[in-house]
Amino acid sequence: MVKQERAARTRQALIRAGAEVFTEEGFTLASLATISRRAGVSRGALHFHFENKKVLADAVVEEAATAVARMTGEAEGAGDALAALVAATHGLMGKLADDTVVRAGFELSGGPVRGTDAALRRQWQSWVEGTLERAERDGLLADGTSSERAAPAIVAATVGFEVLGARDPEWLSGERMARFWELMLPRLAAATR
Repeated sequence: MVKQERAARTRQALIRAGAEVFTEEGFTLASLATISRRAGVSRGALHFHFENKKVLADAVVEEAATAVARMTGEAEGAGDALAALVAATHGLMGKLADDTVVRAGFELSGGPVRGTDAALRRQWQSWVEGTLERAERDGLLADGTSSERAAPAIVAATVGFEVLGARDPEWLSGERMARFWELMLPRLAAATR
């Protein structure tokens, strides 16, 4: 049991160190030697857990996807579908600002250098679309607004905040999100709300 716990801690340390180095240096320039040093483990330990840099990057993306799924699940407890949507966008920006693994996961997920297919952004898009469909079924959307029309705007804006926030953290601030929703909610929510 102690060996398993130690192996799990080492794996987590490598994922976190990988996320930090990928964020700082980019996937191409990041070296496994730097990552193992940052994690405080030998290169042999790194190779025990991850065959190569791509496999480590995939683990960072997977860990980020799990964190985003957990966060959106928690946001669904915020109330109705529109409240969940607002809470989740705030939650995502908070994660991007504070959680290196989530930030690196998004950067790695859509990186043309790695030839990946933006799975993490698709996961977010799918959740936003599903939540807006639920809001529409529940009669929460304004007259003339459909989930099909609203989802691209919400997804594009939040992904834009994510991309811009990678270089300027102000884009990820709660204040920036609050202003976004002050603009969007009156156009999105039914007048009875």
